[in-house]
Amino acid sequence: MTRLRTLVLLLALCILLPALALPPQVPVPVKSAAPVTAAGSQPSSLPSPPSTHALEKADLEAFFDGLVPLQMERSDVAGATVLVMKDGKELLKKGYGYSDITKKSPVDPDTSMFRLASISKLFTWVSVMQLSEQGKLDIDADVNKYLDFEIAPAFGKPITLRNLMTHTGGFEEVVRDIIFVDPKKAHSLRDFMMQNQPRRMYPPGEIPAYSNYGVGLAGYIVERVSAEPFEQYVSEHIFLPLGMKHSSFNEPMTAELAPYVSDGYRATTEKPAIGFEVFNPAPAGGVSSAAGDMEKFALALLNGGELDGHRILKTETRDAMWTRQFGTSDSLPSICMGFYQTWRNNLRFIGHDGDLVAFHSMFLMEPSQQLVIFVSYNSAGSAARNRAELLHGFVDRYFPAYTPPAFQSIPASQLKDIAGNYQTTRRADSTKLAIGNPAGQAVAKVDKDGVLTIDNAKDLRGHTRKWKPIGKDLWQAEGDQARIFAIRDSSGKIVRLAINFAGVQLQRVPWYEHKAFVGIFLGTSLIILLLVLFASLVRFFRRLFFRQRPEVKPQPGTLWITRGPRLAAFAWIMVLVWFAALSGTLQNADLPSFPAIQRYFWLITWFSGIAVFFSIFALVAGVRIWQRADVRSISRVKFSLVAVACVFLTWCSIHWNLLGPIHRF
Repeated sequence: MTRLRTLVLLLALCILLPALALPPQVPVPVKSAAPVTAAGSQPSSLPSPPSTHALEKADLEAFFDGLVPLQMERSDVAGATVLVMKDGKELLKKGYGYSDITKKSPVDPDTSMFRLASISKLFTWVSVMQLSEQGKLDIDADVNKYLDFEIAPAFGKPITLRNLMTHTGGFEEVVRDIIFVDPKKAHSLRDFMMQNQPRRMYPPGEIPAYSNYGVGLAGYIVERVSAEPFEQYVSEHIFLPLGMKHSSFNEPMTAELAPYVSDGYRATTEKPAIGFEVFNPAPAGGVSSAAGDMEKFALALLNGGELDGHRILKTETRDAMWTRQFGTSDSLPSICMGFYQTWRNNLRFIGHDGDLVAFHSMFLMEPSQQLVIFVSYNSAGSAARNRAELLHGFVDRYFPAYTPPAFQSIPASQLKDIAGNYQTTRRADSTKLAIGNPAGQAVAKVDKDGVLTIDNAKDLRGHTRKWKPIGKDLWQAEGDQARIFAIRDSSGKIVRLAINFAGVQLQRVPWYEHKAFVGIFLGTSLIILLLVLFASLVRFFRRLFFRQRPEVKPQPGTLWITRGPRLAAFAWIMVLVWFAALSGTLQNADLPSFPAIQRYFWLITWFSGIAVFFSIFALVAGVRIWQRADVRSISRVKFSLVAVACVFLTWCSIHWNLLGPIHRF
C-alpha cells in the first residue's frame, strides 16, 4: 500500500502488490553474478552450500512449526498452507490453522484452495508459450495482430508479448473494478480489457512498470487464439494434464470445487470472512489452488516441462522462460519470461509472489538445488513481512553460505548525485489516482560519511536501511543483502534506481512534484482559504444574530476579500471535505466500492471545476489590488495570498487530474 495517499491512493494500496517502495520480501544477492542460465531437466550437479542444519523432514517441520504459528498469532492469520521440496522429494506439505473459522475447518494442503493472486501470471505465461510452440503466437509480434480491438499507438513502437512478460509494455497503473466480491459485477475478459485500457507511459521494452493489465491482455490473446475461454484453456492444457484437481481460474468458483476454497479474512479475524475475491483481469490474479497442486506444477517445471508422462512445455521452452530477459545490472535479480528472480545466500530462486486483500502467497523454485518453497496465508494481516521473514529464515538456516561484499571508501561528494525524490514507475499519471503520487515518493539522502538512506526502505524490523557503495553506482544495505543500482542517462545524471524487484524501478521526480514542496504549498494554501472561509462565516453569523449592533467596517484603505475569491475558497474547501470523506470510506472498508468511489470523484471533480472557475476572479482581484493607490499593504498581501493559493490549487487539480474523466482511476 500514509498521509496524503490515504485520500485516494489507499484504494490502490488496499489491493495491489506493493511496489511503491523497496520491497523487503524480494532480497538481493551477496555478490555480483552472471544472469541466471536456463536449467536443464535433470538436477544440477552443483553441491549444496554448507549447512548447519540438515534439510530433512524432522528439522524442517520443527522450523516451520515454530515460525508459522507464531506468525499467525502475531499477524492475526486464520490459516496457512506450506510446501517444501528438494530433488523432487516432498519434505514438508502441511496446513496450519483454519480455512473456515466458523466451521473450524482445518487447512488441508492437498485440497484447501487458496487464492494465489499474481502467481496466476505463471500459468498465463505457460499458456502463451504453449501456443508459441505450436506456431500460433509470435511473442515478438505486435499484440494488435491477435486482438479484435486496438492498443492505442504510442512512441512509434508496438507492444509485444515479450514486453508483456517482462512488464515493459509501458502501461500506467489502473485499478477500477479490479477486485470485488459480488459476482454480479463481473465483466467478460474482453469487456474489461476494452473498458480499462491504460495510457502508455514508456516506450516498450525500456522501463519496467508491473502491469496487471498487460498480463490480462496476454490472457485474452490466449483466449482469442485458442478459441477457448481462458479458464477452460488453462484447465484443459495445464491443470488436467498435471492432475491438478484442486486448481481453477473460475470466478466465482464452480459448485464442484467451491467447498474446497478457503475463506479470506480481514485485518482482524474477529470479523466475518471477506468473501470470494473476484480479481480482474483473471489471467493476472484469478487462480485458486492447493499446495498439493502447486507441488505438481513445480515438479513439471523443474523436470523440463513434463510430469508422469504428461508434457506441458518443451524443455527448451522452459529453459527460455527461465532465461534473463530484462535487467539493468548483473548484480541485481532480473525478470525472465514471466518469472522473476529472487536471490539470497547465493541461491537464485525463480517464481512469483501474489497478493489480494486477504491472501498473500509465495511460490519459488531454485533450479540448481531443485528446491521448491511455497506458502500462502489467508488473512490480510500477513501482508507485511511474513513471507520475507519465512524465506530469510529458511535460507539462512539451511543454506547459510554468505560472503559479505567489501564496502568501498568513496568521498561523499562523489555519491550525492543519487540524492533526491523518486517515485515508482508503476503508478498512475493520467487518472484520479495520480493525486497520491507525491505521498508515495521515496526520499534519498547521503550523509557526510557517504551512507545512503531512503526514507521508505525498511528492513524486517522496520528500521530504515543504510546503504553503502560496493561498486560503480551499486549500493548494498548494511547488515543485509538488498541492493540498489543507479541508472544514468546519456548526460551522466541519475534518472532511475533499479531495486530488488525487477518489475519496477524508482524514477527521479522533478522538483515541482517533490512531496515536501507540494505538501508545504498545499497545506499553506488550504490554511489561507480556511481563514478566508472562517472570516466570511464570522461576518455572516454576526449579521445574522447581532443585527442590532452597528456593522463592523474596515479601516480606511483596508478591503475585505471580495465575493469571487470567497466562493473559490468555499469550493476548494469542499474539495478537501470530499477527499476526507473518500478517505474515511476507504479506511472503513475492507474492499473498495468502485461505484461509491466514482460518486465521490464526481463530487470532487465538479467542486474542483467550480473552484477553478472562481479562482480566475481571485487571480484578477489579486492583480488589480496592486493597481489601487488607496489600499493598505495588508490588503494587498491578503488578496495576493488568496490569489496565489487559488492558482496553486488550480495547478494541482489540473496536474494531478482532479479535472478530467470521472471514471478513470
